Amino acid sequence: MANHQILTFEQHGSLRVLTGAGAGLGDAVMACLVVPAEFRRLANDYPILFQRDDASGAWSALALFGFEAGENLYLAGDRWEALNRPLAMAVQPFLVGRPASGDGPGQVHIDMDHPRVAHGGEGVKLFEPGGQPTPHVEHVADMLGALDAGYRASPAFFAAMSRYDLIEPFSVDITLDNGAMHRLVGYHLINEDRLAALEPGALAELHAEGHLLPAYMALASLGNLARLVRRKNQLQRGDG
Repeated sequence: MANHQILTFEQHGSLRVLTGAGAGLGDAVMACLVVPAEFRRLANDYPILFQRDDASGAWSALALFGFEAGENLYLAGDRWEALNRPLAMAVQPFLVGRPASGDGPGQVHIDMDHPRVAHGGEGVKLFEPGGQPTPHVEHVADMLGALDAGYRASPAFFAAMSRYDLIEPFSVDITLDNGAMHRLVGYHLINEDRLAALEPGALAELHAEGHLLPAYMALASLGNLARLVRRKNQLQRGDG
């Protein structure tokens, strides 16, 4: 069971968090949930793909880091080799919580079982001696706010994409230099031809609603699939 707690000076005044990169810090993952509001920032580094939950019908977006479970090709030892990290990765071990009533503003929660939590010693402190949050916690709170707003806005983006039938299934077989094969299935992407063929009124509507730019950014991000393959080949050769 998750051990999430509201972040307070009384309970967590002596805690520190590890802000580096590493498999032991929870970074060894194949993909991460992202929101349309950050597509522009992430499109230069990661392929952005979509998934649909068969049970609920809900859509989500993912930044792809690798081709198999636990593989992050952007992780090189203690370095994250990309300009930007998705918000959901950057905020760890923190998350947005809500009051028991479900109403009111979001709260900063901390996952006490996360490997980034340090009980003294190394790491960035969370509170000043007088109980004030440190600049790190204030920055995390800003990112959590942006992430929460992005999650809340995501359904409108996917509704717009579905309204114009712009999302299509995507699968690809990837053959590495050593002959190994990986198949990406169960993903979706924007149909570029349908997007380009939209009537001016539909394009203007998507632009006015703030959905056109994320759609184009998701398309542009697909060029990073080839970069991921190159990274995988370098890793296999031992020169990455």
